[in-house]
Amino acid sequence: MFDKILIANRGEIALRVLRACQELGIPTVAVHSTADADAMHVRLADESVCIGPPPAKDSYLNVPALLAACEITGADAVHPGYGFLSENARFAEILAEHNIQFIGPKAEHIRQMGDKIEAKRTAKALGIPCVPGSEGGVSSDAEAIGIARAIGFPVLVKAAAGGGGRGMKVAQREEDLAMALATARAEAKAAFGDDAVYLEKYLTRPRHIEIQVLGDGRGNAIHLGERDCSLQRRHQKVWEESPSPALNVAARFEIGEVVARAMRELKYLGLGTVEFLYEDGQFYFIEMNTRIQVEHPVTEMITGLDLVLEQIRVAAGGELPLTQHDVEFRGHAIECRVNAENAKTFVPSPGTIRSYHPPGGLGVRVDSAVYQGYTIPPYYDSMVGKLIVHGKTRTECLMRLKRALDEFVVDGIDTTLPLFQRLVRTQDIIDGNYHIHWLEHFLANGGMEP
Repeated sequence: MFDKILIANRGEIALRVLRACQELGIPTVAVHSTADADAMHVRLADESVCIGPPPAKDSYLNVPALLAACEITGADAVHPGYGFLSENARFAEILAEHNIQFIGPKAEHIRQMGDKIEAKRTAKALGIPCVPGSEGGVSSDAEAIGIARAIGFPVLVKAAAGGGGRGMKVAQREEDLAMALATARAEAKAAFGDDAVYLEKYLTRPRHIEIQVLGDGRGNAIHLGERDCSLQRRHQKVWEESPSPALNVAARFEIGEVVARAMRELKYLGLGTVEFLYEDGQFYFIEMNTRIQVEHPVTEMITGLDLVLEQIRVAAGGELPLTQHDVEFRGHAIECRVNAENAKTFVPSPGTIRSYHPPGGLGVRVDSAVYQGYTIPPYYDSMVGKLIVHGKTRTECLMRLKRALDEFVVDGIDTTLPLFQRLVRTQDIIDGNYHIHWLEHFLANGGMEP
């Protein structure tokens, strides 16, 4: 096991990793920008190192500063959390060159799955079903038109190096395609420094279903069920639940085993999430995230497994202690991402939290790094925390969520809590009848069901 782990992140995920380290008896190092000097994970870690000013490029993305922090403190492993450097293959390689363990997948797999075109090729080779589309990047408008005609409109133009909905445009008709290509290329170049794009068939009312996997890098891998992340705004997940209301047991285990078998063949190490669109009984691979996900707590709630703890164990060279037969799924879990944003306009609302009272009770969990008097800085993402509830059934879970949302108090800033209070009382949500475009339509209709 590791002697000391440096947590190369901030906010609730840094605190989440710190807690897992404490339960394993591993000392921790918190790194922070000057804006995060009073952060909760900094207060609770065994050691802390300031790595730069507020801008992420000068602190949390500053690889030399992170290496220096490891050297100063004697950390022999780095947990990257999610975001920042968590899917940076070169960072993993640099750590290895300095005899520091990256707690995550092998660099080759990060690189392989980080390029959306290469990821799709790999998925096909591993027997994972994919969305119809171009085999690789499209080099010209003429080529794109030919492919789009073959797969049928509407089509989705996607950045090869994309993520978070950037470099992604829909062309409903052939005459829309040239503009969609130009816009997607420009966004991709600005966001990722790479203007390569590819085409996929645009599905009209799919669910977003993702499969959680865990491997030990030796050919052992299991799946931990699915999460339904279909409630999204601008391609950003808002509400996640497990199991999905759209899947039956047979479909769940069939796609889970397809993915687990692929990860065994790949000799995948650590946690990963294979994401699909699901429509009319068919799964279509869209990407793989080679890191822990924001929404991992819903999987923990229904399996009883500490995913971060397991992630650390396999990174330290341990064999996977579980077989697929050992994994049991119990009840239903839902997560709401509570952000410091206006619930109607979604304008960010950084500022000082005057009062803070998280909900409690059986089956209620809040993953958050904020506290009364804490000031949410304007430099990073706007997450206040994640509310996760668990119940024996989906109905019980929804009732518990309704109660917990009404208990949750965050004063001094705007939050998205009122949005979730509306959603949990909306009939389509109660019925589990929604898709990836549902929330956009709901918001466009002023909070009325589509």
